[in-house]
Amino acid sequence: MAELCRTDSSLTALEEEMLWEMMEDHRCRIVRSICPSRLTPYLRQAKVLDQLDEEEVLHSPRFTNTAMRVGHLLDLLKTRGKNGAIAFLESLKFHNPDVYTLVTGLQPSVDFTNFSGLMETSKLTECLAGAIGSLQEELSQEKGQKEALLRRCQQLQEHLGQAEARAEGLRQLEADHSRMKREVSAHFHEVLKLKDEMLSLSLHYSNALQEKDLAATRCRGLQEELYLMKQELQREKMSSSCEREFRERSLKMTNDLEPGDEELSRLKEENEKLRSLTFSLAEKDILEQNLDEALESRQELVNRIHSLREQAMAAERQRKQYWEEKEQTLLQFQKTKVDCEIYKEKMNVLQSQVVELQKERDQAYSARDGSQLEMSQNLAEKDALRRKVFELTDQVCELRQQVQRLQAQAESLPGPKQEVGAREPCLKRKQQLVRMFALCPWDDSDGSSSEQCPGEAEASPQDPGPGHGAGLPGGRAAGADKRYWREPHGHLHSSGHPGLRGRRDGVVPRHPDYDGYKKLVQDLKAKVATSGDSFYIRVNLALERRAEGELQVHCNDILHVTDTLFQGGSCWHAHRVGPYSTKGTEQGTIPNYAQAQQLLIALIQDMAHRSTMARKQPSAGAQKLVRIVSMDRTKASPLWSSFDGGQSDPSQVEDPSTVCFWAESYFTLVPYTLVHSHRPSRPRPVLFVPRVVGKILMEKLCLLQGYKKCPAAYLSQEEYDASSQRGDIIQEREASGGRYCVTCSAVESLMGKNTHALLDVQLDSVRVLHKMEIFPIIIYISINEKVAKKFKKALQQLGTTEDQLLEAARQEEGELDKVPCLYSSLAPDSWSDLHALLGCVRLAIADEQKKVVWTE
Repeated sequence: MAELCRTDSSLTALEEEMLWEMMEDHRCRIVRSICPSRLTPYLRQAKVLDQLDEEEVLHSPRFTNTAMRVGHLLDLLKTRGKNGAIAFLESLKFHNPDVYTLVTGLQPSVDFTNFSGLMETSKLTECLAGAIGSLQEELSQEKGQKEALLRRCQQLQEHLGQAEARAEGLRQLEADHSRMKREVSAHFHEVLKLKDEMLSLSLHYSNALQEKDLAATRCRGLQEELYLMKQELQREKMSSSCEREFRERSLKMTNDLEPGDEELSRLKEENEKLRSLTFSLAEKDILEQNLDEALESRQELVNRIHSLREQAMAAERQRKQYWEEKEQTLLQFQKTKVDCEIYKEKMNVLQSQVVELQKERDQAYSARDGSQLEMSQNLAEKDALRRKVFELTDQVCELRQQVQRLQAQAESLPGPKQEVGAREPCLKRKQQLVRMFALCPWDDSDGSSSEQCPGEAEASPQDPGPGHGAGLPGGRAAGADKRYWREPHGHLHSSGHPGLRGRRDGVVPRHPDYDGYKKLVQDLKAKVATSGDSFYIRVNLALERRAEGELQVHCNDILHVTDTLFQGGSCWHAHRVGPYSTKGTEQGTIPNYAQAQQLLIALIQDMAHRSTMARKQPSAGAQKLVRIVSMDRTKASPLWSSFDGGQSDPSQVEDPSTVCFWAESYFTLVPYTLVHSHRPSRPRPVLFVPRVVGKILMEKLCLLQGYKKCPAAYLSQEEYDASSQRGDIIQEREASGGRYCVTCSAVESLMGKNTHALLDVQLDSVRVLHKMEIFPIIIYISINEKVAKKFKKALQQLGTTEDQLLEAARQEEGELDKVPCLYSSLAPDSWSDLHALLGCVRLAIADEQKKVVWTE
């Protein structure tokens, strides 16, 4: 170790701060030029780094490139002090001598003899060979990565070409859009100009009207002034005429009269009088000047009146033009008003037609309800008549039995006759008939359970017990033995599952399980077991508790049936199963299959009597009353075959009414559905109903840990054919050159990563997932108008309206009855906003993951 720490004396003499300052001055070159994976072995050998430091530098996900790793390496070495700096410079001396020279200014002097003394020659050769091998592997990996990158580059170039083509189309569309935008802008500016001109003209017109009013006012003032000037002029004329006459008279008098003192004095007096009456010359000049001014102002007024008249004429012309435009506008308004009235009439007609269609629809609904009621009544009457027929048939059978007994007693040779009588075909057993082929268990209360008809399969000589009933106690145990081998209720295999017996041409084949049979007989004798029935059902209707000991059942409850001949077969004994286990909790009796089917039909009839609002499916929060499940009789169902298996072949029945009964229908309503339990250990995928709300929630859940959306992969035609043959496709949609498909392999890969796969698929894909042993969690979120408003903003982002959400919710809610498994429901009042709904969904998913999965 002393040899490893040996370095130039000039470097060891330097202080720690000086060494790191030298390296910090060239940090950029060091970071760009050094590969940390080559230096870390020497640094670990020099004891300045440990294994955790090396792992952090080379493999930490925080550092995405080499520069970040080298920078972090320098920061770690800086914490080691001077030893870290010297060890780093020595490593540079071996692997990056140019950087060493740049930092220290010294030429690297490597003593290979000292280095070779560190290890033996053979070990050094092995080390070099291993290093060469690792470098070759890295080279091959880099070549593979290069080829992958080349292929990726080609794909990206193809995508780039497509993107350029799309970009060219978008540029063309953008150019057209900009051109149209410019045209719209130009038209808009023209409209603005026209509006401005219209406004200016209206302003000019209003100004002209105001000027006209002012001119009229001014004209009236001038007319008043003119009238006053005329009066003054008339007065001046009168005064001037009087003065002229006076002068003429005075001249005449001076010429005619003789001078005299008296006359002269008289004339002087008159002259004084006249002077007192006439104006002076100065006043005359003033009056003449005023007259001239008045004439000039009058001329000005006349010119002003002439100009105002011209302006008034121009304003009148403009008024006429505006009036014509107004008339045209009014005409267009009248045309638009007429069109609007026509459209209103059309809308009224359409509304009346819609109202009539609604009335016709309501009438059709009422007619349909009436026909359904009439059909149900007819079916009930038909059932009653059939029951009477079968009661009469039972009476005939009893009478025939009595006749045969009397004939046997009357025979004188009882031995041979008894053998012959024993070989005669026995009478048909009593059979109860109910609606839709829901058959009750065989009624063996008359003591004829030990009889065997020809239509039944005979037990082989090697078949001990079941055919003969040897060693079985009578009554209850005999009934259990018969159920175990022949009865149509709960035919028990050793595993305890019903419906394991097949049927061919009405004859029940034998599949004896001797060990299971012997164990059952022993348990029955020891009274450890009271019945051989053990299977699980899903109830498709709500059953109320009417008597003591009955079990109140809700729709979609899971029950464990343990006895199908309880109280003589009139009812079944069952246990309610909890959601988190298969063990029964509350126990009681439930109607048998036939009675439950009658109750189901009666419940459907009762729902048909309700109003249109009541005919709809009950909303969330209200108890679900019925789940309508129909079944084709031609398709064997485990639970149905267990009820149908004990019947003889319809073709072998001699009674015509019975033949008609068998050929009446191929479909039946199912009150109970046989289910099986599953306990998946991996996280189950999640499916939301409605799908629109699921898309909104999946975007939120993808941001949380443990949830991821299952992508739809693009498959070519060859890949699609191969996946279809494997049954790997859950849902598909067509695309150019191939299809986008959600595959089971993608779902399983997410489940393998301990992640809930979020599926955006339809409800009919659930059966495909069940075939692949994948059991999704179905979360149903009840939607009404109030709830739809809470998704308004999210629906706008998806381009969907509230009405479309409500319609989709109604359609998908009706499809939930067809789903072959249970689902979890969220009521509208259990959450207030989208964040609260997300929390409720997470809790529901966690709760469903803990539950037992029941599938049909």
